[in-house]
Amino acid sequence: MKDYLIRFEEYLKNKKTNSENTFSSYMRDVSFFADFLASKGFKSFGEADEKIISEYVAYLKSKGKSATTISRSVSSIRCLYRFLVQSGEVQLNPTRSVKLEKTNKKPPQVLSGDEISRLLAVQDLTEPRGCRDKAMLELLYSTGIKVSEIIELNVNDINLRTGVLYCGNNKNLRAVPVCTSALVSVSDYIYRMRSLMIDTDDNQALFVNLNGSRLTRQGFWKIIKGYAKSAKIEKELTPQILRNSFALHLLESGKNVKDIQVIMGHADISSTQVYLKLLDNDEKKVYN
Repeated sequence: MKDYLIRFEEYLKNKKTNSENTFSSYMRDVSFFADFLASKGFKSFGEADEKIISEYVAYLKSKGKSATTISRSVSSIRCLYRFLVQSGEVQLNPTRSVKLEKTNKKPPQVLSGDEISRLLAVQDLTEPRGCRDKAMLELLYSTGIKVSEIIELNVNDINLRTGVLYCGNNKNLRAVPVCTSALVSVSDYIYRMRSLMIDTDDNQALFVNLNGSRLTRQGFWKIIKGYAKSAKIEKELTPQILRNSFALHLLESGKNVKDIQVIMGHADISSTQVYLKLLDNDEKKVYN
């Protein structure tokens, strides 16, 4: 099955619509599935049928996996079998009739204005690391971009004079306005500290780690969790929560949902409308 996984990995890499996070999730899910099949004596994915897929779902439930995790795992396996059908390795997709429990989506978690203020006040701006982190957190909160987008930014992707950030891929490049406080923090980092951190003069990455190379997703998660502790924020802080907070706070200030959809890069406006549920009744009346 290892050969199938290698080819599936190449297939996902060639599908440029997949984000790094989606790619990692798919590969992790199908690898776990491959291990399960191997434990049952299967030597290839082609030997699996609907019965064994259902057994795998039951196995995940027995391990205490949430309905959301199980649903995502089955989606990953479906993608694997679509690839295998397209490549002629199998005739039928055994996941096509597997039914899953409906998941109740929880409302997005957000930070309050006070929590945001505390989070953005604990960096040591006299140190390169603190100056960088202040710029990253300000930029993330003030633009609502994804963590995968912020770590891929190059210096030329932000126009400090016009206050516009360009992010996304070639198919979905979008211009996002940047507020004054974030521009000040990013400018301070670029002109005062970045040159002290980069490994080579031709390094184009906007945000780099302490070794001078482009910051990774894992590195960013570690940074944000450290500052959550310093700011005494009890919530399980993630980059997505900052993105959620950005959207909600724009709604509370009267911004139009359609505008927020464009800024956040949502393909479907229903993804943006979930934030309306977080408004209190009076705010909803005003918005409507």
